[in-house]
Amino acid sequence: MKGLARFALRRLGFYALAGWAALTLNFLLPRLMPGDPVSQLFGRFEGRIAPEAMARLQVLLGAGDDSMWAQYIDYLQGLAHGDLGLSVSHFPQPVAEVLFSALGWTLLLAGTAVFIAFALGTLLGALAGWKPGSRLDNWVPTSFALLSAFPYFWLAMLASYCFAFQLEWFPIRHAYGPHVQPEWSWTFLQSVVSHLFLPALTLVIASMAGWILTMRSSMIRVIGEDHITYARARGLSEKRIFRHYAVRNALLPSLTSFGMALGFVVSGTLLTEMIFAYPGQGYLLIQAVQAQDYPLLQGLFLTISFSVLVANFMVDMLVALLDPRTRQ
Repeated sequence: MKGLARFALRRLGFYALAGWAALTLNFLLPRLMPGDPVSQLFGRFEGRIAPEAMARLQVLLGAGDDSMWAQYIDYLQGLAHGDLGLSVSHFPQPVAEVLFSALGWTLLLAGTAVFIAFALGTLLGALAGWKPGSRLDNWVPTSFALLSAFPYFWLAMLASYCFAFQLEWFPIRHAYGPHVQPEWSWTFLQSVVSHLFLPALTLVIASMAGWILTMRSSMIRVIGEDHITYARARGLSEKRIFRHYAVRNALLPSLTSFGMALGFVVSGTLLTEMIFAYPGQGYLLIQAVQAQDYPLLQGLFLTISFSVLVANFMVDMLVALLDPRTRQ
């Protein structure tokens, strides 16, 4: 356990440094872009606001005349208090409220799709790689690899045309029905699930091939190693060898990829959310770019960066528990 604790401290220091770099880049990039959020906001009012109000808004939105270092200190102090500023495109709503309203839908859609694709893809890849050349190994990886060759937004459009326009089995827009109140009720839950099904299905189908092929390759490599031969020579059952020896070791590369995928869940799925008008963070990111909403862009990039760092740190710890060799 001491080795695991030292490994955790080393990784924590690395991710803390990476987090500081992400904070700094998140501060600098919007300020290096042309224009400023106040000018974008005043475009709505055709310049009818007094110059004094414009100066106060520049300070409020972090675009004042202070030095870059002073703005950086104010930025860090605001983050320490959970203040991400005010959104330009949703003015005067705080950025934190805008992000929170979209974060739940993104976690529901992309998180559900990632977990299902990872679980099913890993299971099918393990079964296919356990018996190379079997009927399952010949058909499953090839079929899903063919489906993954199509862009997932094309699959989304095809699914919406077939199951929403033609068959009318599922709704096509938004996260729940227009006449449903967002509350903890069976009616609301049914509406959310029916609106979630098609976008999640397209993401699962488009991403399962990667998990299947990764796990299949790892399984084929693992079953040829000496410890599998030794386990069979001891007379252990095939089920025990499969679960405790083959899958456990073959799962490590997939877990690393799963950490990256889990971190990017927060960024949403841009094109799928646009096609289905799903109110997630991917759709919100497109709106923020179009409106040049720098505070909202900063908040989005910050949540995406830290979600990736936290997810990878958790996966590093899990891999270190499963394989002590990675602690070196």
